[in-house]
Amino acid sequence: MKVAGNWLTAEPTQALCAALEGAGFQALFVGGCVRNAALGLSVGDIDLATDARPETVTTLAEGAGFKVVPTGIDHGTVTVVAGGIPHEVTTFRRDVETDGRRAVVAYSTRIEEDAARRDFTMNALYAQPDGSVIDPLGGWPDLQARHLRFVGEPEARIREDYLRILRFFRFHAIYADPAAGMDAEGLAACAALADGIDTLSAERIGAEMRKLLAAADPAPAVAAMARSGVLAHVLPGADTRALAPLIHLENARAPRWLRRLAVLGGQGVAERWRLSRAEQRDLAHLQAALATLESPAVLGWRIGETLAEDALLARAALLETPLLSGWQAELARGVQSRFPVRPADLMPALQGAELGARLKALEGQWLQSDLRMTRAELLG
Repeated sequence: MKVAGNWLTAEPTQALCAALEGAGFQALFVGGCVRNAALGLSVGDIDLATDARPETVTTLAEGAGFKVVPTGIDHGTVTVVAGGIPHEVTTFRRDVETDGRRAVVAYSTRIEEDAARRDFTMNALYAQPDGSVIDPLGGWPDLQARHLRFVGEPEARIREDYLRILRFFRFHAIYADPAAGMDAEGLAACAALADGIDTLSAERIGAEMRKLLAAADPAPAVAAMARSGVLAHVLPGADTRALAPLIHLENARAPRWLRRLAVLGGQGVAERWRLSRAEQRDLAHLQAALATLESPAVLGWRIGETLAEDALLARAALLETPLLSGWQAELARGVQSRFPVRPADLMPALQGAELGARLKALEGQWLQSDLRMTRAELLG
């Protein structure tokens, strides 16, 4: 079992590994980089696990000419910037105490203890600098089968950090085989401990749900969240029925989590997910658009191309209707349109509030004409 890729063979990365191994310590890639490489997916973050203490990692890395940033020193993590590439290097750890939100850990020298505290078996895979995979917990067969399974006893893993409930559904949406269904024991544990989600911060919930809704097809996972009672804790009042039709209508467009949130509905999402002001504004525009039957052109003029496209796709999914023929061209026409009447056209005959009211009335006529009335027609 081996993984490969430019991320692994990059000279600065190999030099960092050599600095650790040359001093008698282990340097093992772990987690997402190993998982994604094994699945043929792109690798983003590079994480390493080692039996060297953080202060030792710092000394060795700096001795090799690399910059070291103590990004998570309290948890045994330092970030080594080698060749402009950040590498998160974390000392092997074992859990001493957990409360569902954070853990008290102790350093370890054993890879088995480090693996045992991870969430899913497919995330407990390690790789040596030559790409050879070390599989302490049987995660390799799970990964090849795209079977998402908790490490050890699912309820125990969840009680350590209730965010793992949401991660279970997100990872299923991204990495698992939907045709094979969800791990029954894991799903049952998520349902049984769903109340624990209420102890999590809005920031953590929102970050996880954004990632889930940005998956290529989150519909089966979100439907499972609803059936298990989990969705009610993160988005009460949500209705999942339009999500799968929306995914179909998107037709391989880039996923936009806010578009998908719009068809789910739900209560209090701004506070529950800690939406930014810009996200709240865009969601309000989408919700207002979904409450109307305005044409593609009018929507394009009102809220711009991206949000108008989101609204039209979401509306079709919710109403279970096909998109109108030529809707994209009409949307583009609306985006490029400009209301043809200017205040100067009505002055000096009209001033102040009377001027504003007349402009508003003329704008209403223009919108009713689907942005087709000319200046002359409006002023005639």
